[in-house]
Amino acid sequence: MLTGENLIKEYKRTHPGSQKLHERAVKVFAANGATHQSRILNPFRPYITHAKGSRKWDVDGNEYIDFVMGHGTLILGHSHPAIVQAVQKQMAKGVHYGENHELEVEWAELIKSMLPMAERVEFCSCGQEANMMAIRLGRAFTGRRKLLRFGENYHGWADELAQRGCAGAVADQVNVIPFNNLNRLEEELAKKEYAVLLSEGGGGHMDGQVPIDTDFVRALSDLAHKYGTVWVLDEVVTGFRDAPGGWQSLVGVKPDLTTLGKCVGGGLPVGAVAGRADIMEALNPETPYERRVDHPGTWNANPLLSSAGVAACKLYQGGEPQKGARQRADYLREKGNKVLKERNVNGRLYSRTIVHFYLGPIDYEPSDDTMPPTRDIKKIMAPTAAAMQGRLCLHLLQRGIATMDGEIFILSAAHTKEDIDQTIKIFGDSLDAMIAEGTLSQG
Repeated sequence: MLTGENLIKEYKRTHPGSQKLHERAVKVFAANGATHQSRILNPFRPYITHAKGSRKWDVDGNEYIDFVMGHGTLILGHSHPAIVQAVQKQMAKGVHYGENHELEVEWAELIKSMLPMAERVEFCSCGQEANMMAIRLGRAFTGRRKLLRFGENYHGWADELAQRGCAGAVADQVNVIPFNNLNRLEEELAKKEYAVLLSEGGGGHMDGQVPIDTDFVRALSDLAHKYGTVWVLDEVVTGFRDAPGGWQSLVGVKPDLTTLGKCVGGGLPVGAVAGRADIMEALNPETPYERRVDHPGTWNANPLLSSAGVAACKLYQGGEPQKGARQRADYLREKGNKVLKERNVNGRLYSRTIVHFYLGPIDYEPSDDTMPPTRDIKKIMAPTAAAMQGRLCLHLLQRGIATMDGEIFILSAAHTKEDIDQTIKIFGDSLDAMIAEGTLSQG
């Protein structure tokens, strides 16, 4: 059984090519050789050469069932034939025209067909940039400057989107309050000084690690309008993942603006803002300068990206990819929670197609396994679980399962029942190893 230091030694032995690349990477990348904070792992994460469907392979020939899925972008799976064909065809025709083109129009029309609130659509380069644009539009529309956000909601790392107290961030016009508290929200909005209320679709952190109360969400639009504030719903993660109409269609809400990213680009980098025509009129060049928002951007809706976006959105329209991913996620949670209970481990798998792994006290057993077994946000976000989840991540990698930090399993339509059955076996074996080495407690 792989335990203790033997695990790291064996991991290095079976990943010599990745270790060599990591040794090169630390000389050029400041974040311990990684280009994204979730790719930092002791001793290192594998270096991947190719991927297809639900699988990916590293430089040493190791195969993984992938639950990272491009940080949530790949609900269709890796290298979906329709995306590959569209991009290859467009590559031969041109990557960047520096002009308008038909594909961008078709792509925006597909988004409008799925999002009823999308009277206008504007493209940019990533989800964070979409949030920045939405804030600018809200300020231009209201004439106000302040931004109201909720704690534990993630919107990017730019100044006004970063976590409170983040080193180097300037956010003088931002106020962060707890969510799921309507009285506290109305108290702030009643000051009539906020241009934008920004909230994350699905709940806080990657589609609901910290769940949000649906009744609370359904009250946001009326409250924001009552006090002249623009409500921006960040569906960068959830847009077209939870349903063709986004997470907003599941809870029955209509934000003023919706920000999109990840899935909408079919795996290529993209951001988009969709919403009310009167708010987005600020982008019209005939709008007076003091109320106009200029929006340059070299990579906005470039033909290569648009070809992937069109191909992906055509597949999203019928809802089959979302349905398939949800079925596999439901199965993973059901079987995984059985494994945890059998081993008397205080932890549960929960949420929707992005499955979160909670390790901590079980306050109650929810009837709906999309919810965590506690309502205490401090327990859900407790840093004490990070070391155990990081250890689990390494155990899973060594056995052929790739996750985000051992705490997030991102499902796609490409995952099969056999993938999940194999994952559950490896999940159980990894927990057993951690119990044996003393890095995971029981009871």
